[in-house]
Amino acid sequence: MFSDFDFDIIARSWVYLFKTGMAFTLELTVLAMLGGVVLGTLLALGRLSSFAPVALLAAGYVNLMRAIPLVLVIFWFYFLVPYIGAWVLGAPEPIKVGAFWSALITFILFQAAYYCEIMRGGIQSIPRGQVLAAQALGMGYWQVMGHVVLPQAFRNMLPVLLTQTIVLFQDVSLVYVLSVPDFVGAASKVAQRDGRLVEMYLFVAVVYFILCCALSWLARQLQNRVAIVR
Repeated sequence: MFSDFDFDIIARSWVYLFKTGMAFTLELTVLAMLGGVVLGTLLALGRLSSFAPVALLAAGYVNLMRAIPLVLVIFWFYFLVPYIGAWVLGAPEPIKVGAFWSALITFILFQAAYYCEIMRGGIQSIPRGQVLAAQALGMGYWQVMGHVVLPQAFRNMLPVLLTQTIVLFQDVSLVYVLSVPDFVGAASKVAQRDGRLVEMYLFVAVVYFILCCALSWLARQLQNRVAIVR
């Protein structure tokens, strides 16, 4: 089966794959995770708001994003963001956003819907008595959230947030459809150049498997640590 397998193509290409492709994938993952958590937290607060229009708007956004395939959202924002930017800025021509920024905006807006539900569950896991006690001490809404609720919610939800980030790390490979040089895209270029698709895609699969298993192990360790603290 491996008689024609060319291991040398991996040895010649791994520096390029990691320096260019994996670096791009990790950069996009980290930035999208940070932006998604921030926006997701705001959406979670919106969903829990007692003001019905805000709650309905946040719920509608979350349900919409979770009902649309990610690859479709990527295409939408890649082609629409330049025109939306031109409309906002009043420019006569579409704004040159670029594949990276289009992909980053897409992943932040898309992943925020999933981080929102995680954060909403974490906020609701905090006993109501703590909120009432903080309010009795004279704290306002944002003080209660910033000093009492959100720190505990983040600690409780940290393993789940990391698990969702693993999913995000895998989903970033979909930017390959925009010809962006992520890890999969870089491997595809090498594979097509040298005619070694099996070797390259198998190497990519092994790398993703190792990294995702390592991150999953870290998530389990964090879950056990949080359980001990409780």
